[in-house]
Amino acid sequence: MSPNEWLAILMVLAFFAMMMVGVPVAISLAVSGFAAGLIGFGPMLFSLLPARMFGVVSNYTLLAIPLFTFMGVMLEKSRVAEDMLETVGQAMGGLNGGMGLAIVLVGVLLGASTGIVGATVVTIGLLTLPVLLRRGYKPSVACGTICASGTLGQIIPPSLVLILLADILGESVGSIFAAAFIPSLMLAGVYIAYMLLLGWLRPQWVPAIPAEERALISRKQLWQNIAKSVLPPLLLVVCVLGSIIGGLAAPTEAASVGALGALVIAGCAGRLNRDTLRQTLHGTLSISAMIFLILLCSQPFSLAFRGLGGEALVHDLFSLLPGGELGAVLFLMVLLFVLGFFLEWIEISYIALPMFLPVFMGYGTDMVWLAILVALNLQMSFLTPPFGWALFFLKGVAPPGISTRDIYAGALPFVGLQILAVALVFTFPILATWLPKAIGW
Repeated sequence: MSPNEWLAILMVLAFFAMMMVGVPVAISLAVSGFAAGLIGFGPMLFSLLPARMFGVVSNYTLLAIPLFTFMGVMLEKSRVAEDMLETVGQAMGGLNGGMGLAIVLVGVLLGASTGIVGATVVTIGLLTLPVLLRRGYKPSVACGTICASGTLGQIIPPSLVLILLADILGESVGSIFAAAFIPSLMLAGVYIAYMLLLGWLRPQWVPAIPAEERALISRKQLWQNIAKSVLPPLLLVVCVLGSIIGGLAAPTEAASVGALGALVIAGCAGRLNRDTLRQTLHGTLSISAMIFLILLCSQPFSLAFRGLGGEALVHDLFSLLPGGELGAVLFLMVLLFVLGFFLEWIEISYIALPMFLPVFMGYGTDMVWLAILVALNLQMSFLTPPFGWALFFLKGVAPPGISTRDIYAGALPFVGLQILAVALVFTFPILATWLPKAIGW
């Protein structure tokens, strides 16, 4: 190994060390990248850095990030999500595990309309966890269902993860959205099957809502609530995703329509006021600024890693693995799963994935298939202890009687279900590749 390759390894280790002592992600990226690049090459290496920075801020596709974020935050701040959750819970409450099924279904709807894990977990946790406990749900089951359902927004389009993966892998956002459609619904279906199985095998863990409580709301009123609370966000999602996947609009254009649609829905619900708009704009700015700062600070890191010969080092490492392309993909999945215990998805996306990308380009790997495998894997990082953010979000709003052990124990079965979903897409790539090819992406 050359001195520069050793320096590339030290740069990566320095990044992780700074992360572990609490230095912000963006600062860790920039400092480690600048230091290693200056030591290895001097200022000459960074002559291309301004162009790379400009490429990030002028990327038209990335404009969809703040627009989709605005759509999700508006639906959350205007309490449209709360109405949706209450209505679906009333409709499904007659089954053993019915409230759990409702939470999964609302997780799908909220994931497709907000895509923001923190907002979804907090909203569902505040509204349903005390109710589930009062109705006799086992605490760990209730916590696990809420956390897992809240993370569905990471794989269900329009997801910020999918948009960034499309940018990293050089694929169109529409093809990645189309590829994620079937696997995301499959994962939700696995969760639903798990809840039904619990309702059959352990009905005392997931009891139904008492009949006298369900009788308080007539069937007519229930359908009216569905039409008022569920259909508008659902139609908005169908229009936004349909226009992207169908090729009628670019992701940025569809995102702007989604942002406008969220405003209209909030206005029709009578909840569009100055305070709601201020909170929405503040939340959108905070989330978007965090993402773009990390994107910009990752540029000196990736430039230094490539200049120091890091890509060749990674390629040589993968050449030692047995199994060729499939062995390399399996190794990447295991590595991302382990990194997910300690790092956030955006750090993994912009540090680990670009390092390995040339290897898979050399193999001719289907990047759409790889993107969905990575997205499913990154979703698990929100549920894996000790640093799963969905677990932290729920702990922050859980009643005093809920322990960290309850939340961790409840999340583990869903981690297993997500591993099953990754295995299915790995074994049957057609689950991810069929729809993009069918519609001509």
